[in-house]
Amino acid sequence: MACHVAADLAIRLGREAEAVCRHYLSSGRKMGTYWLVGDVRNTPGRSMFVRLTGPETGRGAAGKWTDAASGAHGDLLDVIRETTGLLAFQDVAAEARRFLALPHPDPAQAAGGGTSRSAPGSRQAARRLFSMATPIGGTLAATYLAGRAITCLSGTAALRFHPRCYYKPDEHAPTENRPAMIAAVTDLACRQTGAHRTWLAADGSGKAAVETPRRAMGDLLGHGVRFGVAEDVLAVGEGIETVLSPRQVLPRMPMLAALSAAHLAAVLFPPGLRRVYILCDRDPAGDGARDSLLARAASLGIEAMPLAPVGGDFNDDLRHHGADALRAALKDSLHPEDVRRFLEG
Repeated sequence: MACHVAADLAIRLGREAEAVCRHYLSSGRKMGTYWLVGDVRNTPGRSMFVRLTGPETGRGAAGKWTDAASGAHGDLLDVIRETTGLLAFQDVAAEARRFLALPHPDPAQAAGGGTSRSAPGSRQAARRLFSMATPIGGTLAATYLAGRAITCLSGTAALRFHPRCYYKPDEHAPTENRPAMIAAVTDLACRQTGAHRTWLAADGSGKAAVETPRRAMGDLLGHGVRFGVAEDVLAVGEGIETVLSPRQVLPRMPMLAALSAAHLAAVLFPPGLRRVYILCDRDPAGDGARDSLLARAASLGIEAMPLAPVGGDFNDDLRHHGADALRAALKDSLHPEDVRRFLEG
């Protein structure tokens, strides 16, 4: 049965060969009727070529590839397996169906009656989702952030873009595929424990017009989305956009987005931390998180300094008043040592 499923998926992927290559082999480029790339793991180069046109099966079929350097060859299911790091055939097939927007088979019909897919919302599922996404440069995620006046994306490897991320409105509604910004949630050792999804409008002009455009999965408590590695100084806030806004003028200061007020109050501090800045949101939940974090930092001998926005949050300040005004406001609020180190150095 697996052989039949593989053959059918390979044919379907071959019909969309160029789209498959643009997504999974983004380091390559199209030349005539071929896609050229370094190897099946998406390394830059020209030694591997994928046929973009041809018959559905047999010699010269669309989607077949050959690596002239190694002699390796295969089809687009192999490309998906190698570029995503998936091992089990069930997972590779599921990813192929996701790309093709095909319905998922009944698990009872899987070979042996079982499946190796990780539970929805687990750490493993979060890691897999992030591995399937691509860097945000030039994507709808970058367009979305630019619309929020966030244009400096250096040090944002924790953010990626997925063009067809699953979205399920509720347990009874069918699953949809929508573009999304994917953020990796990591612990103090930089191990990924979860993922956060922000579903986007089709043109990246804002968040998707759905009831819950933001959802998280995995193990979040105490962890967060990290921008830079904290040693002795760290800035923490709730939302990704809230944290990235002061980072437009403080690109060297390590920052962390906890993703909610409750999680902000529970953020774990790295060893050796001397000072933490709390990027406050002007709402009751934000006030509570701030007070909890101030008390916990004081109990650990860590200097905690709240930074309050003029508007509802720091992204409001950045969008409405501009980077220069935000820089001036932060200069007056930071510790003099950090002004020299992060703002003027």
